[in-house]
Formats: sequence, C-alpha cells, structure tokens
Amino acid sequence: MFTGLVLGIGEVTRVIAAPGGPGEARLRIRPLFAATPWVKGESIAVNGACLSVEHFDAESFTVYASRETLSLTTLSTLRQGSRVNLERALALGDRLGGHLVSGHVDGIAHVESAREAGSSRILRLRFPEEFSAQVIPKGSVALDGVSLTVNNCGSGFLEVNVIPETLAGTTIGQWSGGRAVNFESDLIGKYVERMLGAWKDRAPEQRLTLDFLRENGF
Repeated sequence: MFTGLVLGIGEVTRVIAAPGGPGEARLRIRPLFAATPWVKGESIAVNGACLSVEHFDAESFTVYASRETLSLTTLSTLRQGSRVNLERALALGDRLGGHLVSGHVDGIAHVESAREAGSSRILRLRFPEEFSAQVIPKGSVALDGVSLTVNNCGSGFLEVNVIPETLAGTTIGQWSGGRAVNFESDLIGKYVERMLGAWKDRAPEQRLTLDFLRENGF
C-alpha cells in the first residue's frame, strides 16, 4: 500500500530480459536521491506499479516485471536512462498525506493538453471510459504513482492542477501532450462501485401496495 507521495526520481540504468522469455523483464534502477538501505522483497512503486526488490547494493536495486505488469502499464516502454517516480510502501503509523494507492495500475492514460496556471500547470488526460464512475471532482487519482486531486472530469477524461513542488519532485515536470502514464483510480471508489453493482440493474423487489401497507401496520 502506498500514498502517492513520491519519494523521489530514479533512473533506469539497465533493462534485463528475464529468463521466462519475451514479455518479462528486470529493471535496474538508481535512485537520484539519498535513500535508507533497501530490504530484499520490499514493495516499491515504480511509476505507480507495485514491484518487489530482488537485489540491491549501495547505489541501485533490481525489480522484476511480469508479463501482466508490462501489458497493463507503461513499464514496457522504459529504456536505459528513463526517469521514473519511486515510492516505498506505507508503514502503519505513517502520515497518510496523499490517498490510499494500491500500486495495481488500472490502465494507461494519455496527456491531452498542458497549460500554465500561475506557478501551477493544469493537465487534461484521457483514460479508459469504463473507469469514469470511479473518478469524481475533488476526488483522488494516481498518475504514474503521483497522488493528485481531480479538478474536473467527465466520461473518459480528467483535469488535475499540479503544484510547483510536484512538478519539481516528480517526472510530471517533463510531461507534454501525447505522453502515456499509468492510471489508478480511487481504491475506495472501486469497492463502492462493485458493491452497488449487485443492485444497479435489479428490478425493485417490493412495490408500495395496499397489502404491503396492511402487513406493516398502516
């Protein structure tokens, strides 16, 4: 579990073909910030995708990306020199400054436009329409692992306002039109939609009739 508050930016130093064959890979990543020692097996969000640390040394760490992960995220496009957002897993008792982020990417969104708004930047993105019900005004969304507040949204699109601190501390400062990013909708919204789905298309089981009123003491 993560918060969407990116710890810092990392650089991909090597993309290694996994022994499982095409469609799998290992990524060697060097954090561009001071980090406490890594732990073998710990979870880390790489551009919002939850991966496990396999190996590490004082300068970098290696993670494995399965076919499922590569097929649903932008990690398949990473090359040597690519910059990525990094976040270590949330520890119980930590401040929850962003929102609950699972690191399980729903799909890919595309930057449609970017415009300046004072010192901030407003981004408009398109995302798969089937997730529209989970995106609400002033709700939260994770884009490449960054927790952002939705300013405006509609069927298959959303707008976010990115503040200077976020522009400077994440890869968002380099985003422009056409860029593909990992998209994760609100975790709580997913569960609410799933629970309500059982009743959404169900016809009313009880109608207001005289017999119903008599049976209930009216």
